Amino acid sequence: MRRGEIYKVIKPGSNDPKHQRLFVIVSRNILLESNYNSVICAPIYSSYEGLSTQVSLDQKDGMKKSCAIHCDGLISLRKEQLTFFVASLNGYKMQLLNKSLSIAVGIS
Repeated sequence: MRRGEIYKVIKPGSNDPKHQRLFVIVSRNILLESNYNSVICAPIYSSYEGLSTQVSLDQKDGMKKSCAIHCDGLISLRKEQLTFFVASLNGYKMQLLNKSLSIAVGIS
């Protein structure tokens, strides 16, 4: 489990209307290697509005169809929920994710 990996989560939460959703891990790797049982993730939705807090993904990124990481919707998930590995972000997409995260939390 590494930062930038995308996982399919079955029944991510009671407030989520989807039975399953994709999430990308945004927690730092040192936390992922620890005994801490949860990680911070950003949801991936089929909609992309071109916001500075979104990162677009497509088939070249290992997705079935075009979608986007929504950094305004950060959520904490238990590590045990992240069992269905889908893909990993490449270096360029990680740079975009880092920029979008900094905008989303107001530090840029």
